[in-house]
Amino acid sequence: MESKRVLLIRTDRLGDVVLTTPAIKAIRDAYPDAYIAMMVRPYAELAVKGNPYLDEVIVYDKYGKHRSIAATIRFATELRKKGFDTAVIFHPTNRAHIISYLAGIPRRIGYDGRLPFLLTDRIRSTKHEGIKHELDYNLDMLKSLDIEAKDKSLYVPVSDEARKHVDDLLVGSGINPDDRVVAIHPGASCPSKIWPSERFAKLADKLIENYGAKVVVVGGSDKRGTFCADIVRKFMLKEALFLSGKLDISQLAALLKRSVLLISNDSGPVHVAVAVGTPVVSIFGRRQPGLSPLRWGPLGPKDIVLHKDVGCAGICLAHECRREFDCLKAISIDDALTAIRSLGIL
Repeated sequence: MESKRVLLIRTDRLGDVVLTTPAIKAIRDAYPDAYIAMMVRPYAELAVKGNPYLDEVIVYDKYGKHRSIAATIRFATELRKKGFDTAVIFHPTNRAHIISYLAGIPRRIGYDGRLPFLLTDRIRSTKHEGIKHELDYNLDMLKSLDIEAKDKSLYVPVSDEARKHVDDLLVGSGINPDDRVVAIHPGASCPSKIWPSERFAKLADKLIENYGAKVVVVGGSDKRGTFCADIVRKFMLKEALFLSGKLDISQLAALLKRSVLLISNDSGPVHVAVAVGTPVVSIFGRRQPGLSPLRWGPLGPKDIVLHKDVGCAGICLAHECRREFDCLKAISIDDALTAIRSLGIL
């Protein structure tokens, strides 16, 4: 029997949500008349708000108004009123499984990693093995619904308001419509993903001096993102536009769509850039199964991953590295320039 009201749950990071968007379309293609909603955390709301295959975006604020157990129970009670008959939980968390159970959703599909007894359809998780891309792991979830995706394209909506806001910012900073904008994202969620920020600064200077690029530095408003952007600002000799912490997700997507290239650590903006069709040079360090480019790399046709083996294959400790992230330090500025030149876009 065709599901009529489907809740998709993805309450982890931005990139994870973006990599789930092909699954949204696949469910819509399979159930064209269904009511489909998606539950996300606040910072990911604009990554799916305006998605044409969704009827509703539901925000669960784990560290804000829904932090307490009582608030989470109230949230689940309100969710129950919406009458969902199927929940697909793409990332296993205790709260996601509890909420879908308390909301009285009859069919609950998810990975068996957390409180699996609360699920009706338990899928054995092999994500830690990293044998395929996260996008494909997401699509695997749909096999329980006998759905096979025909389109693996990522999607992030870019509103007219966001596009105008970015255009006005660029023009107001002396960047003309015909200038080639290169976006740089020097931050990431943990140290094991962060290429030395002073190298981003020197790379940016070379792009400005040798290619006439207009560099825009982007990033989150969190402490790590702000710190990385500040280091880039400190070491740059040329002028750049610093928008770290100043753009929401829709505005970031608009900026990346306006850019000819994104140079970034392994982080959410990489997948936003892919979604809007902008080439990416992505810098990876980790070799731990499940954390490598095979699972998390960019998926665009021209995208390049910079990733060097420094002898840690099979023994990578990721953010607990005891070798001071030699894998990241092994990637030189010249390596990045060679990759950029190979794209032929500057």
